[in-house]
Amino acid sequence: MTDSDTTLAAPAKPGLARRLVPLVVIAAALGLVFAFDLDRFLTFEALRENRALLTGFVAENALLAALAFMAIYAVATALSVPGGLVLSIAGGFLFGSVLGSTLIVVGATLGATGIFLAARSAFADLLRDRAGPFVAKLEAGFRENAFSYLLVLRLVPIFPFFVVNLVPSFLGVGTWVYVAATFIGIIPGAFVFALVGAGLGDVLDSTEAFSPQAALTPEVIGALVGLAVLSLLPIAYKRWRTARGGSAG
Repeated sequence: MTDSDTTLAAPAKPGLARRLVPLVVIAAALGLVFAFDLDRFLTFEALRENRALLTGFVAENALLAALAFMAIYAVATALSVPGGLVLSIAGGFLFGSVLGSTLIVVGATLGATGIFLAARSAFADLLRDRAGPFVAKLEAGFRENAFSYLLVLRLVPIFPFFVVNLVPSFLGVGTWVYVAATFIGIIPGAFVFALVGAGLGDVLDSTEAFSPQAALTPEVIGALVGLAVLSLLPIAYKRWRTARGGSAG
């Protein structure tokens, strides 16, 4: 087989228009959400007003309600719709802390993976081709320790969730590494908010205002930071071994 035959046999990359289709669909869906003001349902007031309807539906259709909640959470994550904290607390309120946090984690992972794949398909090759040496070096470093870095970004909400969903797609992170780090990294936070939601009944019965951010107490933040530090230990150990080997050489 000649070099020309090999070239002809290589699969062609899909055109930019085709690669943009997933992002166009996501953008159109987000536009519909705001056009019909659907995000108004992702508020604490909406949860209070529809409490009886929601709890009744869950009681009568447990499996369907769980699947519907997980799907809604996945779509909301993929679209980066505001109200994720309220949705997390609602999961704990409707399904309890254990099942609620499980549905949150699965839904969030599915939605985050969807937008990750869409962004990688549309822009990753283009950005990589135009990237300078600094970006190439950053990509190499992130790839080498992708799981630990992503785990830290998921455990401690330093950056908005949608930013952490997108950036790895531009840095060559593997799909399964992304999925695993996302799934594991959001478990603690999901459980915290689901636990808050599980005890939400008294707050809904009262007329006092409620803020989801109130769940992030100093103790909770400290625990998440501690987990993040632990996830960085493999990177620190690897660099220490490399430096020690260099010194010995």
